[in-house]
Amino acid sequence: MGRFIEADDARATAEVEVKWGLHPAGDARNQWVTEEGATTLVILISGRFHIQLSNDPADEVVLSRQGDYATWGPGVDHHWKAEEDSVVLTVRWPSLPGRAGTAPGRGEQSTSG
Repeated sequence: MGRFIEADDARATAEVEVKWGLHPAGDARNQWVTEEGATTLVILISGRFHIQLSNDPADEVVLSRQGDYATWGPGVDHHWKAEEDSVVLTVRWPSLPGRAGTAPGRGEQSTSG
């Protein structure tokens, strides 16, 4: 669900993005995501998922139990790594131009329904 879905699909919206992410152990976004203008919520479905917010080690979040979550607002730099095979549900609002629902090599997949 999001702006990246074709306009004739009921899931096409600029208001919110919903993504189901499948990340094998070791999968990572090592480069900082910067200057993002959306609020983000990441919920762990399974696995162990590490998120670093800012350069401050105190802003390190490890999602290790089903239902653990992290959230941050616009402008918070971050990167992540799957410490184990992980499934995460990501919700962002609003859905920003230039994002993709499926990012080859990063394990993110959009789902129908």
